[in-house]
Amino acid sequence: MRPLTDEETKSMFEKLSKYIGENIKLLVDRPDGTYCFRLHNDRVYYVSEKILKLATNIARDKLVSLGTCFGKFTKTHKFRLHVTALDYLAPYAKYKVWVKPGAEQSFLYGNHVLKSGLGRITENTAQYQGVVVYSMSDIPLGFGVAAKSTQECRRLDPMAIVVFHQADVGEYIRHEDTLT
Repeated sequence: MRPLTDEETKSMFEKLSKYIGENIKLLVDRPDGTYCFRLHNDRVYYVSEKILKLATNIARDKLVSLGTCFGKFTKTHKFRLHVTALDYLAPYAKYKVWVKPGAEQSFLYGNHVLKSGLGRITENTAQYQGVVVYSMSDIPLGFGVAAKSTQECRRLDPMAIVVFHQADVGEYIRHEDTLT
């Protein structure tokens, strides 16, 4: 478990800023203590500094996981966000999309959000902007990338894709063997 390099930090923060913007500061400086990001086996963990100090007693090869996995670096050194980060992204999300109850199941199976399943969308959402997907009862379901801007969504046909799927809470069941 080691701190992220400058290049890794920049790559991760660029990805996070697509979803929560300037609210990244709120993730690190929390009222309940200081939190940090650490890299272990190409995965980035979000962990309290108190727990991090306690973890120094455990050998690196024996340590499986620590804190919450935010994502991982691919072989090409690009950062990929995991669904486990959803609980931390959702409260700070700048752009949100609400899906109708009929489209929830489709999204949770890994499909994109279509215009026919779109309930609401945050005003002034730009195209290719990171969005957090909610049910109509304000439960975070996952996140994705807006395929169209808010203005373009108004005049789309019902079968057009509005949000590209990236991760959803259904992955806990579909990929339970690979999530740590």
